[in-house]
Amino acid sequence: MKEHTFLNVINPVKDKMYRLALRLLTSKEAAEDATQEVILKLWDRKDRIKHYANVEAFAMTVTKNYCLDQLKLKQNNNLRIVHQNYESEHQSLQSEIEVNDEMEWLGRIVATLPEQQKMIFQLRDIEQYDYEEIAEIMEMNQTAIRVSLSRARKAIRENLIKKHNYGIK
Repeated sequence: MKEHTFLNVINPVKDKMYRLALRLLTSKEAAEDATQEVILKLWDRKDRIKHYANVEAFAMTVTKNYCLDQLKLKQNNNLRIVHQNYESEHQSLQSEIEVNDEMEWLGRIVATLPEQQKMIFQLRDIEQYDYEEIAEIMEMNQTAIRVSLSRARKAIRENLIKKHNYGIK
């Protein structure tokens, strides 16, 4: 595989790899480093990449495993999801503050989920992966993915309802 062909395969996936790394490592610099390292690993395996049915799922799996290895090395268990991708020029200051507060609460709630549920929630609801792709990335069956996602959503929903109803009853 030539460099141009490799870049055509990897470029569409690069941003998703970065976002997953950012969710796991929580540092922009660490996520950028992880993405570069994974791309280098994929480059070293460029002759084998064409044999994979789903290169995107393979790249995401390598990214996930690399980030988890980095976290084990650093013994950093402070995994959290931080959503900073939402920007709009047409919002009032009040609604912008409300959205930021809601995202902060959502991040706190998601941070309390078990690691597996966090990753499945990230892949399905944020990255918009299909259940089949998530099953391949997480090395689980689709039924277990659906159950875990359902439990994560239920926990998030219950915590948000509790937060919004605080002091009302």
